[in-house]
Amino acid sequence: MVPTKIGIRQLVEFILRSGDLNPMANSQNTALKGAQIHRRLQKKRGADYEKEYAVKRVVEVAGTELTVEGRADGVVIGDELFIEEIKTSDPTYDELSENTKTLYWSQAKVYGAILSQDLDYEQVTIQLTYYQRPTDDVLEQQQTFSRQELSEFFDELINEYQEWVRRQRDWRSVRNQSAQKLAFPFSEYRAGQRELAVAVYKTILTEQRLFVEAPTGTGKTISTLFPSIKAIGEAKMERIFYLTAKQSTQHVAEEALELMAEGGLKLKSITLTAKDKIIFPEEVGVNPENNPYMLGYYDRVKDGIQDVLDHENQLTKEVIQKYAKKHTLDPFEFSLDLSLFCDLIIGDYNYLFDPRVYLQRYFSNVDKGNFFLIDEAHNLVSRSREMYSAEINTDQVVKAQELFETSGHDVDSSTVKRWLNRLGNELTIIQNTFEKENKEALVDYQPLGPLENVMLKFNEAVREWLPKQPDGDLTDQILSVFFACSVYLKIAEYYDESYRIIIKKTEVGINVQEQILDPSPYLDASLKKGRGAVFFSATLSPVDYYQETLGSSDALSLRMDSPFEQRQQNILITDYIDTRFANREESLPQIVASIDTLVSAKAGNYLIFCPSYAYLDQIASAFRVLRPEVQVEQQNNQMSPEDRTAFLDKFRTPSATTLVGFAVLGGIFSEGIDLTDEQLIGVGIVSVGLPGLSVERNLLRDYFDEKNGHGFEYAYQLPGMNHVLQAAGRLIRTKRDRGNVVLMDQRFAGYRYLKLFPKHWSNYRQISSIFDLKKAVNGFWQR
Repeated sequence: MVPTKIGIRQLVEFILRSGDLNPMANSQNTALKGAQIHRRLQKKRGADYEKEYAVKRVVEVAGTELTVEGRADGVVIGDELFIEEIKTSDPTYDELSENTKTLYWSQAKVYGAILSQDLDYEQVTIQLTYYQRPTDDVLEQQQTFSRQELSEFFDELINEYQEWVRRQRDWRSVRNQSAQKLAFPFSEYRAGQRELAVAVYKTILTEQRLFVEAPTGTGKTISTLFPSIKAIGEAKMERIFYLTAKQSTQHVAEEALELMAEGGLKLKSITLTAKDKIIFPEEVGVNPENNPYMLGYYDRVKDGIQDVLDHENQLTKEVIQKYAKKHTLDPFEFSLDLSLFCDLIIGDYNYLFDPRVYLQRYFSNVDKGNFFLIDEAHNLVSRSREMYSAEINTDQVVKAQELFETSGHDVDSSTVKRWLNRLGNELTIIQNTFEKENKEALVDYQPLGPLENVMLKFNEAVREWLPKQPDGDLTDQILSVFFACSVYLKIAEYYDESYRIIIKKTEVGINVQEQILDPSPYLDASLKKGRGAVFFSATLSPVDYYQETLGSSDALSLRMDSPFEQRQQNILITDYIDTRFANREESLPQIVASIDTLVSAKAGNYLIFCPSYAYLDQIASAFRVLRPEVQVEQQNNQMSPEDRTAFLDKFRTPSATTLVGFAVLGGIFSEGIDLTDEQLIGVGIVSVGLPGLSVERNLLRDYFDEKNGHGFEYAYQLPGMNHVLQAAGRLIRTKRDRGNVVLMDQRFAGYRYLKLFPKHWSNYRQISSIFDLKKAVNGFWQR
C-alpha cells in the first residue's frame, strides 16, 4: 500500500493555523516569482550552503506509515547545523498576523527536528528570512533550538495529526476494497470502450500521456474514470483530477460516479465550483473582516471537515453549501480544504494550469500519486492562451481618477491618488506613441518595464490604504484597477519570446495586452506535477497539432471508431456555395435555398450554424422572408442562462411542425448539448468556420509559420474545423438518431479540408446543385 504522505508545510498549516480567513492578506506573488527571489537570495550565501535540501521522515502512526517531506530553502552542515527558511510576501513583517509568523517558524522547526536527528546535531540555528517584495526589504531573524525541544515539537504535531491519519487509513482500506470489486457499470462494453479503458490503465502504469479522439457515443467519461478508479484500488496512485472546460461536463462525471456508487464503489469525490457561483448571497460585496463565514474560519474548519467526511461521499456544490452553512464557513475555501481528503477532484482546467489560481496545495511539488483526466481537451488550446495573457486599459484608471475627484478623501489617500495618476500618465505616454503610428494596433516584442514598475508601486500603496477606507464606489473601482495590475504583474513574470505586447484603442484611451502565443512549455510543466494524463475529446485531429500546442509532443495517441453506423447520417458538401467574404452577398440566395431544401424534406427540428452573428442575422432574416410559416429561433450575443434554456426547450418540446434554430459556430449551442431522437434531425453548417481576422490571430499565424511552417492552419483553419466538427456532432448522439448534415461551402470539397474529416465521415457526398441536394436529402429519408 502507498504510504500516507503529507508535505511539511501542509502538515504545519493544517494543525496550527487558526483565526480568520482573509484572502486579501495573501501575497500576490506567483510561485515563479517566489522561486526567482529564493534563488537570488540563495546565490548570496556561502559555498557550503546547500539550497533546496530534501527533508523526509517516515513515522509509524495509527498502524500505518506516514511520510512527512519537504525541502528546506537552505542548509549549512558544519560545526553547527544551520537551516534557513525564506518567505516572500507583500506586507511588512510587522503587518503579518501572529499566526502567520508561527506557521513560518513552525515549518522551519520541523526541518530542524528531522535534520538534527538524521545528521546527529544537539542544537540547530534557524534563520527566518523575510523578503517584502514591493520594497525589496529583507528581514533576517535567528533562533537556536535544542534537538530535544524540536523533537518534542514534531511529536506533538504528529500526535495531533494521528487521528486524521487513522481516518485516512481506514477510508483507504474501504475505498480500495470497493474499487477492486467494482465491475464495469454496464452489462457490456460499447464498441471501443474496452480498448479505451485498457489504454487509460496502461497510461497510468507507464506514467505517460495519452491523447484520445473518441467520437460521440463512445462513453469517454466512464471509460476513463473506471480504469483510473481501478488503478487507485490497486494502489497505483492516490488521486484523480477530472478537469473540464464547462460545468455541463462536470455533471456527466458526477453521474458516472453515482452509477458506480450504485455498484458498490466507496469513493470520496468533490466538485470544485467557481467562487462567485458557490459563496452565499450574504457574502457578496462584504469585506473579510465583516464576513461571519471568514471570521474565525480556521477555528471551525476541522469540525466541518470531520462532519462532512463522516456523512458524505460525493461532495457536490449543494452538499458543500449545506455543511458550510451549518458550521459558518466560507463555502469556496471550505471546498478547497475538503478536497485534501478526496480521491477524485472534479473542476475547471484552471485548477491545474492557470498560474493565477492553480491549487498550490497540490501542485507546488511533483506528486506521482496524482493523475489527470482532461475532458473536451480541444478547448484547452484557447483557454491556456487566456490563462497566460493579461491586460489593463485606460478606461479603468480614468474611472478611478474621476471617482477620486468627486469623492471626499483624506490625506491618507494622497499616496494612492499619486500612484494612480502616475499609472494614468504612463498609459498616456504609451497612447501617444500608439497614436503617432496611426495603426489599428501596435505590437511590441519587449515587456513594458516602466508600466510594470508603476503598477507595483500603485498596488503597494493600495494594500496599505484599503483597510482604512469605507466601502463604496471608489474602493470598488480602485480594487478593480488593483486586481488588473496584480494579474498583469503575475503574467509579466512569464514573459518570454512567445509573448507580444498588443496596444489597441478603447473608448477613452488604450488597452495594453500581454498576449502569449505558445503556452505549451507552461502546460508541460504543470502536467509534470503528476503521474501522467489522458486528454480526450470527440475532436482531436490532427493529433500532432493538439500534442504540440498542449505541451505533449511525445505523448501516445489513440483514434477510435464511431460506435454509430455511417448510414445514420448523410454528409453532404454543397460545392456550388462560396462563403468567402467577397462572395457572401452573391451566395446568400443559394444558402437560404439550401436550408429550405434541407428542412422541407421532413418536418422536424433543425440547427443552422453560421460563422458570425452578423452573417447569422442576414441568413435568418432572408429565410424568414422565404418561409414565413416556419418557426425560427435565433441565438443572440446577449442571451441569459434562462434564454439559453428556453432556446433548447423549444427543441425538446414534442411538435409535429418544423423548427429551425440559427446559432453561431463555436458558440454555446455548437458543443456540449444533447438533442436526441426526434429533437434534432438535421444540421446545416455555413462556411468552414474560420475565426475572424484579428491582430492576435495574425500574430499566431506568423509565430507558428516561423516555428513549424503551419501558421495558417494553427491560427485559423484547425480552430475553425474543430468548430465545424463539434457543431455537426450535435446530430448523432445515440443509436436511434439519424439525419442530414449539409456543409455549405465549396472549400469542404478540397483536400485541405477533406483530410481533416473523421473516419465516420468517409461516406460524404459532393452536391453540385439545389436539385441534387433535394434528391440526396429526400433519398436519405426514403431509405
